[in-house]
Amino acid sequence: MVQVSDAPSNFIVFLPLLIILFLNILNIVISIWVYRDARRRGNSKEFAIIGLVASLFFPVIGLIVYLVIRKDKY
Repeated sequence: MVQVSDAPSNFIVFLPLLIILFLNILNIVISIWVYRDARRRGNSKEFAIIGLVASLFFPVIGLIVYLVIRKDKY
């Protein structure tokens, strides 16, 4: 049985796992957005895939580089 005194320690154990899971899901969502945004702006599939891979493996730097080099207008 789970005792009342064990409840806070269980939360402390699972909190880092939940944070890591959230950050991974956020990384995947941002990578998909980069791909779709690149295709919507008229870039080639190769450019969109490079942006997707860059933002997937290098989340912060890849997103910043993509935002700097993308086309301004559709």
